[in-house]
Formats: sequence, C-alpha cells, structure tokens
Amino acid sequence: MPLHELRAARHLTQQQLAKSLDMTQAAVSQLEQRTDVYLSTLENFVEAMGGRLEMYAVFPDGKVKLGLEREAS
Repeated sequence: MPLHELRAARHLTQQQLAKSLDMTQAAVSQLEQRTDVYLSTLENFVEAMGGRLEMYAVFPDGKVKLGLEREAS
C-alpha cells in the first residue's frame, strides 16, 4: 500500500502527520511520493500514525521476522 493511502486509511491529513513527525506538510508530501525510503524513515512514519513496523523475509519453507531495533548511540 502506498504511504499516502496508508495515511488516508488511518484518517490522518498530511498536516497532522507532519506535526507528529516534527516536519512540514510539504516534507510529508515529498516523503509520500518517494519510491525508495530508508527503513528508519518508514518506521518513523508508521510510528507517527500509532503503528509499529515489522518486516519479514519470506521463503518457500516459511518466514522469518527481521529485527528493526535501533542500535544505541
């Protein structure tokens, strides 16, 4: 699902999401139009909507959940 559709499905405006992400509405618009984003950016986007990003590697014999935990700075 494209990011703009995900945001709309969560009944959020770009302005509301921008406020949660501490960025401008224009920056949210640009982010939604990208075809390639960093996982950390996608994770922040999803978390700003109240969700949690999970990622899996899918193989013919099953799937494995991949960790997205951030390293301590």
